[in-house]
Amino acid sequence: MVKVSLHPYSSEWPTTFADEARRIEHALAGLHLDVHHTGSTSVPGLRAKPIIDITLGVPDSTHEAAYLPALAEAGYEFVLREPDWFEHRLCKRLVPNVNLHVFTLGSPEIDRMLLFRDHLRLDAPDRQLYESTKAGLAERDWSTVQQYADAKSDVVAEILARAATDRGSTMTNDLP
Repeated sequence: MVKVSLHPYSSEWPTTFADEARRIEHALAGLHLDVHHTGSTSVPGLRAKPIIDITLGVPDSTHEAAYLPALAEAGYEFVLREPDWFEHRLCKRLVPNVNLHVFTLGSPEIDRMLLFRDHLRLDAPDRQLYESTKAGLAERDWSTVQQYADAKSDVVAEILARAATDRGSTMTNDLP
């Protein structure tokens, strides 16, 4: 069984992201990239698992030879390929603890992740709703961390729908 542990927000998380963003940009010099701090550690004041989520846009996430070897040299381990979910690739780094989500530039999933992050940064009631939902779910035992993530889907969809309405957008589904 997996127990999820939420930590108080740390002002070190943005610094860790900035250091890792530089590492990634250096490793992939010459490629057109977008590098974003996403996930709960990117929202000031929000409790989170102490894992930095980075969303990386590359020219073509299916062309793994263009970026995976360089990321491996920079300390990232390839973990997962999800061709049916926006051609997502996941790499991890243990020190510091980072989940690197790779998508093709222009992927609507990148837009959804940024919309969700930006909304939580600005909307205190939705940030509190999300945190209380996460805290309640973290009290349970899970077979996998993905089950915990999936259990947040309803509240994420609810918040994202408000964020999209606030922004005048329709990007509301498939946010992890």
